[in-house]
Amino acid sequence: MATLNFDATQVDPKAGFEPIPVGQYEVVITESEEKPNSKGTGTYHQFTFEVIDGEYKGRKLWARLNLNNPNQTAVDIARSELSAICRAVGVMKPIDSTDLHDLPLVIKVGMEKRGDTGELQNKITGYVAKEQAPKSTPAPAATGAGAAPWKRK
Repeated sequence: MATLNFDATQVDPKAGFEPIPVGQYEVVITESEEKPNSKGTGTYHQFTFEVIDGEYKGRKLWARLNLNNPNQTAVDIARSELSAICRAVGVMKPIDSTDLHDLPLVIKVGMEKRGDTGELQNKITGYVAKEQAPKSTPAPAATGAGAAPWKRK
């Protein structure tokens, strides 16, 4: 047992995070770490991206790059994605993943269904230098039949 001395009426409850709309967002990498993959046959690098501007400022998205994996196709895809990140932040030969932190870039965000729950989640689908990103904003929120499933009423 632990003493809390807490009054929930004095604190707003944490709201669940819905996926952010498909679009382009200015971000920085705030964290990166190497983790073992689920099968124990390799590792992946997980990058945490934080939106730094606009309505979704402060929201986080993640990319997992399978840089050490027995599946060469997975490694090739990860290396290609890492190259895009490096080019977007202007660091062509990082020694450590922290060399990529806190440098602005623009990510393209899409949606995909989770394999385990079927729920929609965000997926990073592209990286570009902030200066090279076309000026676009996320799609406006809609509530009609053509709207994203989580926006329908």
